[in-house]
Amino acid sequence: MKDNKLSRYVDHLIEWLHEERKLRHLDGFVVGLSGGVDSAVVSCLLARADLKNSFAVMMPCHSNDLDLLDAQKVLDICQLDHATIDLSATHTTFYQTVGAQNLYGKTDTDARVIDGNVRARLRMVTLYAIAQARNALVVGTDNQVEWQMGYFTKYGDGGVDVVPLFHLMKDDVYDLARYLGVPASIIEKKPSGGLWESQTDEGEIGLSYTEMNRALRGEPVSAETSAIIKHWHDRSRHKREMPKVPKAFADF
Repeated sequence: MKDNKLSRYVDHLIEWLHEERKLRHLDGFVVGLSGGVDSAVVSCLLARADLKNSFAVMMPCHSNDLDLLDAQKVLDICQLDHATIDLSATHTTFYQTVGAQNLYGKTDTDARVIDGNVRARLRMVTLYAIAQARNALVVGTDNQVEWQMGYFTKYGDGGVDVVPLFHLMKDDVYDLARYLGVPASIIEKKPSGGLWESQTDEGEIGLSYTEMNRALRGEPVSAETSAIIKHWHDRSRHKREMPKVPKAFADF
């Protein structure tokens, strides 16, 4: 994106964030800061919105220490109020209570994915507790690629109040990151949810973000890429829908 378009869009997002906050009669925002590019962009947007009650939360959960260092680089730039809440012990207790009962699935892959979702949901609970205490909205960091591919945890990182990056493809997010001054080391690192060791978005999905961006924009891609996109989109349809309800009792 051109810089003038980026500037206009940043202004729009900041105005939109203020409007959404005022509609709900709340004072500010809370965001989970992971050390990745998406949360870095959102944090920089909140800083530009100049809200005194915006708050960033780092939530390591048996995480790579380098992620915290990257999160600190973002804080050095945006200067948001912040806290670090280590959920490792909470996760261990949860696993000992539930996971040890062989309820996590029949295979190692099942168990790993379920456990990753548990970590994302523990973070969601943490963010909402802090947001309620601060009279604030929880800001999501998912982008359009993650939304269409279903690459988010239902009631985890998908459990938020507002999603400012919703209409941006991943390459748009990178453009916005460069425009906002996000450190190059964060822009250049491989995208990862940090849900298990060596996990990356592209490795888990089986496609590069470049391929996903092209496919979701309707540009020509291989039949294999189209099949993978369709697989991830179709299997995650339930994540993009509201809970189903039956007919009303009054109708009978």
